[in-house]
Order: sequence, then C-alpha cells, then structure tokens
Amino acid sequence: MANQLIGIIGGSGLYNIEGIKDIQSVSVDTPFGMPSDSFTVGTLEGRQVAFLPRHGKGHTILPSELNFRANIYAMKKLGAGHIIAVSAVGSMKEEIKPLDIVIPDQFFDRTRGRISTFFGEGIVGHVSFADPVCETLADKLHHAAKSVGARVHKGGTYLCMEGPLFSTRAESNVYRQWGVSIIGMTNLQEAKLAREAEICYSTLAMSTDYDCWRVEEEPVTLEMIIGNLNKNAEMAKRILKTVIPTIPKERTCACATASQNAIVTHKDKIPENTKKKLDVIFGKYLK
Repeated sequence: MANQLIGIIGGSGLYNIEGIKDIQSVSVDTPFGMPSDSFTVGTLEGRQVAFLPRHGKGHTILPSELNFRANIYAMKKLGAGHIIAVSAVGSMKEEIKPLDIVIPDQFFDRTRGRISTFFGEGIVGHVSFADPVCETLADKLHHAAKSVGARVHKGGTYLCMEGPLFSTRAESNVYRQWGVSIIGMTNLQEAKLAREAEICYSTLAMSTDYDCWRVEEEPVTLEMIIGNLNKNAEMAKRILKTVIPTIPKERTCACATASQNAIVTHKDKIPENTKKKLDVIFGKYLK
C-alpha cells in the first residue's frame, strides 16, 4: 500500500539508527537536484523506513545550503506517508532543560530567502499551514517519549533561524519575549514542503542548551551542543523504535489531502514541463 513508508530525517548527532534490517542504500534523483545523501531504506520494528542524514554523512551541508525540496521530494518518491524530523535545538524557556525532548506544534520563520515551496514555474497554489504539525504523529511521538522515560514537553513554538552563527543575546531575549519554546535552523522548510507533499510531519526536538539568554550559563558552544547531542541520540533512537510500530498505516488526518483544493492555476495553463516535474507531488491533481 502506498504512503506507508516512514521517513526519518536525522539532524546533528544522529547519522544512523541501529536495528534497521534488510538495509539498502538508495540514491534518489529529483528534478530539484540531489538530496543531502543516499537513503538508508529497510525495516525497523516491522515497518519500512527510510533514513536520511539531513546534513549528509560527515555533516558537510550548512542549514542554509540544504536542498529541502530535493529531500522532501525524494521522501515522497520513496513512498513516505510520515516524516519524523530529529533535530538539535536550543531552549528558550527555563522549564525546557538541556537533554529534554520537545514535540513542537508551531513554527516561526526567521530565515531569509530559503526556497520552501514546490509551487512556482507556472503553477500557483496555497496550502493551509495554520497547524503545521501532524497532530496524530505528534501524539504518537509524545506517548513514545513518555513510555521510554524521556523528559518530554508536548507543544510549543520552534523558531527557525538562518544560522550558521548562534543568536546574539539581544536576539535571544527578543525571541523569549515572543514566547517561543525552542530555536533551531532547519525544520520550518521541511514542514512546509511536507505539507504541500501531503506527508505527515512532526519534529522530535532534542534540547542541547539554553541558547545565550540565560546569563548564568556559559555562552552556547559547538562542543556543548555535540556533547549533549550524543547523550540525547540514544534516547532519540529508543523513542523512534518505540513509536514506529504505533504509527497508523491508514491516514485519516488532514495532512493526507492538504493540497487537494490548493491549486488555483487552470490546468491548461500549467506548463507541461512543470506538470512533469511535479508529478510525484501534485500529479493526481493535474490529470
């Protein structure tokens, strides 16, 4: 049955998942170029999964350099109905401690000029994004995290910044006034493109530090983040192995039909090369 594959995008510190059986390394070509790396496709806890290291093996791609369209297109082409995005984040709230897990339900964009849509080149559309995370998938992640003993927070806003430098104290304090929960550099574009591609998406955010707003803490450093990431990686793997078998094979959420009424361009006005390019994404609506 199509759209049963579960996609996993691993962020900083999570480059592989032990226990995947019947492993194949799959390279996926897309009209938008190559994804971050080849996909590890196999079976985990009885379900087909595809794992992609977001920044490439060896961590060679900056957040601003990520080919988000290629990554999500490739997931759709492989048959993904769900994507779990594992990400390192900084905490913007006292109660979210380093090594805590957060399942955010909102995003705030502070990036500049990143491509985050499949629309364009003769096709115009507008997809609802008021609730940018799949509630069903987020609930499953939350229950799985609790069941393995993680300190987990359900809900909150992920502020997506440009990077690669971390925030100034002034920026960090302003973001705190906005009420955001965590800060990262990658997940917003993934969430937008996954919604257009009708893939359920949720973030498993791993808190590594208090950003730089907490003056009694040392300013955030890469060494601090990587150290906490390594500690959190094992917990993330436990959560993934627990949640995978609980994800429904049949999708009844709104994500599954998000683009059904989104396209406003008349079909006969959409260039044929654009239709061909986006067949994997919008094909059933362009016939």
